[in-house]
Amino acid sequence: MPIALLALAIGAFGIGTTEFVVTGLLPEFEAEFGVSTSLAGFTATGYALGVMAGAPVMAVAGARARPQRMLMLMMVFFTVGNAVSALAPAFGVLVTGRVIASLAHGAFFGIGSVVAARLVAPGKRAGAIALMFTGLTVANVVGVPLGTLLGQQVSWRLTFAAITAVGLVALLGVATLVPRDAGRTEAAPGARTGGGLRGELVALRHPQVLLAMAMTVLGFGGVFTAITYIAEMMTEGAGYAESSVTWLLVLFGVGLVVGNLVGGRYADRALMPLLYVTLTGLAAALALFTVTAHDKTAAAITLPLIGALGFATVPPLQKRILDNAAQAPTLASALNIGAFNLGNAIAAWLGGLVLSAGAGVTTPNLVGAGMALSALALALLAARLEKRGTGTGGRIVTASGGSARIPGAAPPAEDARV
Repeated sequence: MPIALLALAIGAFGIGTTEFVVTGLLPEFEAEFGVSTSLAGFTATGYALGVMAGAPVMAVAGARARPQRMLMLMMVFFTVGNAVSALAPAFGVLVTGRVIASLAHGAFFGIGSVVAARLVAPGKRAGAIALMFTGLTVANVVGVPLGTLLGQQVSWRLTFAAITAVGLVALLGVATLVPRDAGRTEAAPGARTGGGLRGELVALRHPQVLLAMAMTVLGFGGVFTAITYIAEMMTEGAGYAESSVTWLLVLFGVGLVVGNLVGGRYADRALMPLLYVTLTGLAAALALFTVTAHDKTAAAITLPLIGALGFATVPPLQKRILDNAAQAPTLASALNIGAFNLGNAIAAWLGGLVLSAGAGVTTPNLVGAGMALSALALALLAARLEKRGTGTGGRIVTASGGSARIPGAAPPAEDARV
């Protein structure tokens, strides 16, 4: 694999660390700035909102820019935002720094997915995307626990300073290792190259692009019905001490790493069958977790399994977006990253509704199982439409609203006549 993927993975590691590390640092924010727990939580909420807003805005703003230049700009936003957080004299400045850093999140992964896919041969694209996302999954195993420990034992400001340093390394890596023309739109034979804002917006009309985004919202969102309330499940359900939740989340992170690599490996070989297996397995694992979350050993086994099955859907869904919006993939790819955050928010809200209604502490897992099954239903629908030649059938959307055959794609049923 090209060494440029290392630079993308370092950036993904920094982004993953800064996104999740604040959950363990809320008490430190409360103590230093004298704010309530709910107000301290705005460091996470503000970041999530910034991701959802920043993904389309940054992608549209950079529609005609060179992808490498946009990746560098995203790392500048990320680095500056974390530096502002590290030096924040007041709580409002801390939140502002978080929002600045979040603007890089969706666009970096969206543009980075396009660049990673086009650095390698067509048959290795999902694997390349997975290698970039490895940085994000490793952040949950290494970056977040170490950042939390550093913040709790020394200073939370030092945590953000360390993340700032990671951003500088990633910026240097993108500038020196990612080719200047990496990620340029490829024209398929017979297709008019679109590009620009119009091409990006037209690509969003593609039914398969929209279905893939919906699968992202429901599929990985299902995982977060469990993870959002994991502390309550493990302490009240399984009987773990609060101090054990950290290493249980590390186990979950290990599952993310494994699932990401497996998903990247097999998505290039059998993308849709992989989605059927992982979404079915995810629904089953989440349903099972309503029972195993009451036992320490069983819970410790099920948790990484949920992480693995959930993240195994990421490379195939991101690749499916790129395949079906091949002439203008940047906005669609970035929006799919925002779809993860939307799914997480919906999952947390639905899980909270169930708990507020007086259901048992493990009941949100059933909500997650239902979301995963809904994603599976959409995957089956997408495959059926594809087989009938509706929505894609091996064609890409061009900026003019027409289509052209994707090189190497299987012909739709109506084109298969001799």
